[in-house]
Amino acid sequence: MSNTFQIYLISDSTGETLDRIFLALKAQFVNIEYKVHSYSFTRTENQILKILDDAKNNENSVILYTIVDNNLAKYLANVSDEKKIPCFGVLGNLILNFSKILNQKASHEPSGQHALNDEYYERIEAIQFTMNHDDGNLASEIEKSDIVLVGVSRTSKTPTSIYLANKGFKTSNIPLVNENSLPVKLKENPQLTCVVGLSTEPERLVEIRKNRMNSLKESENKKYTNIENIKKEVNDAKKTFQKYRWPLIDVTRKSVEEAAASIIKIHEIYLNNVK
Repeated sequence: MSNTFQIYLISDSTGETLDRIFLALKAQFVNIEYKVHSYSFTRTENQILKILDDAKNNENSVILYTIVDNNLAKYLANVSDEKKIPCFGVLGNLILNFSKILNQKASHEPSGQHALNDEYYERIEAIQFTMNHDDGNLASEIEKSDIVLVGVSRTSKTPTSIYLANKGFKTSNIPLVNENSLPVKLKENPQLTCVVGLSTEPERLVEIRKNRMNSLKESENKKYTNIENIKKEVNDAKKTFQKYRWPLIDVTRKSVEEAAASIIKIHEIYLNNVK
C-alpha cells in the first residue's frame, strides 16, 4: 500500500483559495507525502464524476473542495461517500479531519506554510528565471522554460508570467511582432516546451494601448493604436498559433488568475502528451 496521499483539490473557480488553504493545511503535518491533483472551473456533475472515478482508482485519495453551488457540492459529497473517498469542504474542521485520516497530531504551528522548504526555493528560482526571460530576453534558453507565453503587445504576458512564476513555473514570454520575431528553436521544434498563445479582442486592445501611451506621457503612435492595424496583428497572431499548433487563450474577459489557471491546465495536458 502506498504511503503517498492523493489530494484532489476541486474548485468551481480558479482554485487559488483552495491552493492556499491546502498549503497551510499540509504545513501542519510533517513527514507526510502528497501528490496534488488540481481541478479548477469544475461546474458540472459530469466533470465531478470523472474526477472521482480517477480518485477511486488511486490509493489514499482525499477530496477537498470549494464549490458555491449547493446542489453541486451535495452531489460531490454524496458520490464521494458512495465511493468511500474522504471528502471535505474547506469550511469544515480540516485540521481535525486530516489529523484523523493521517493518524498524526497537528503541530498547530502558526504560519507553517511559510517554512523555507524546497517548494519555497523552487518558487524563488522560478520568479528569478521569469524576470530574466521577460519580453523576449534570453530567448536562446527557451528550452529551459516550463511555459512560454506568446502574444502581441499588451496581452497580459508579463503579469501572467509573474503569476505563474509565483506558482513555481519557469515562464518566458515572447512579444509577437511577426513570425520572424519567434525564437528559431521554437520554429524548428514548436513542441520543444509548453507554448501558449494569448490574444485579446482588438477593440479592447486599442483601449489598453491608448491608456498605456497616456500613462507614459508619450505622443500617440497612430499605427500602434489603429484598430485596423491591431485587427491584422491579432489575426496574424492567431494564424501563427494555428500553424505551430499552439493552444490559444482569449484574455479579454479573464483576470490574470483565470488565465493562469487555464494555462496550468494546458501545461498538465502537455506533460501528459510528452510522456
